[in-house]
Amino acid sequence: MQADRVNARYLPGHTFPPSLVVTGAALEGPESPLAGADLLVVATPMAALRDMLVRLAPRGTPVAWLCKGFEASRAPGQPGMLGHEIAAEVAPELPVGVLSGPSFAQEVARGQPTALVAASARRELRERLVESFHGAGLRVYANEDIVGVEVGGAVKNVLAIATGLCDGLDLGMNARAAVITRGLAEMTRLGLALGARPDTFMGLSGLGDLVLTATGDLSRNRRVGQLLAEGLSLQQAVDSLGHVAEGVYSARTVVQRARTLGIEMPISEAVVALLDGGLRPEQAVAALMGRDPKAEAL
Repeated sequence: MQADRVNARYLPGHTFPPSLVVTGAALEGPESPLAGADLLVVATPMAALRDMLVRLAPRGTPVAWLCKGFEASRAPGQPGMLGHEIAAEVAPELPVGVLSGPSFAQEVARGQPTALVAASARRELRERLVESFHGAGLRVYANEDIVGVEVGGAVKNVLAIATGLCDGLDLGMNARAAVITRGLAEMTRLGLALGARPDTFMGLSGLGDLVLTATGDLSRNRRVGQLLAEGLSLQQAVDSLGHVAEGVYSARTVVQRARTLGIEMPISEAVVALLDGGLRPEQAVAALMGRDPKAEAL
C-alpha cells in the first residue's frame, strides 16, 4: 500500500489521496504516527477493538470506531459486548464515539452521496466528528444515543443474512419486505431493553442501515445468506467472501443477549440455527412461517 498507494484487496481502483500516510510504525512511543492527533478513528473489525482501545487509552485522545457488531464471548455464559460496553470496561475515562449508518465502503470511496450518524454520549466528540467528516459527499448527523446506534449496526447484519436467505431461495419481494419489517421490530425490542431510544431505530443507523445491508448487492452479510441458500456450508460461504461478515459472528451474541433480557427475536433465532447447522434453509423459512398468529406490535 505504501508503494502502490492503493488498497488492492479491499478497495481496488481507489488511489489514496496525497494527504494519507501509510505506515507500519508502532502506535506507542515518541515516534508514534499518532503524536499530535486530536481525533483517532479505529477501522478494525470488532474483534480487534478491545485491544486498540487498551493501547490508545493512555493517550487520552478522543476515539471513534467504524466497526459494527458484538464482540465474541470472552467466557462461557458471558455474552459479547458492543463497542461502547467494551470502552466502558477498558477505557472508562476515554472520550469515545462511533460513526455508523448506511455506507458501503466502495460508494464512500467513489465520493457518492452518503449520510452517517456520529454517536457519542459526549457532545464535544459528536461535534468534533461532524466537523471532521461532514462535507459535500458525506452528510453527518449527531446523535447522543450511542446504545441505539450500536444495536442497529449490530443487529442489521444478522437480519441481512435472513434476507439473503430469502433472496437465495427466490421467495420474492413480499418475503423480503416481511423480514425487513419484522426484523426492524426485533432490533427495536432489543435496543429498548438495553436502554436505547425508540426513535433511533427509525433513523440512519437503524432502518437506513438495515435496508441497505438487507437489499444491497455489496452486502457481505446478505451474500452469506444467499450462499447458504445455494447449498454451501457456512465455512465455504465465509471463505468465498474474502472479507469479514460481522453478522456471522454477532448472531449468537444477539440471541444470547435477547434471551437474557427475555426478548423475542425469532428471525435472529432462525439465523443462528441456520449458521449452527440446526436447520436447513427451507426449514428455517418453514419455522418462521409456521409460528402462531399474533397482533402486529413491537
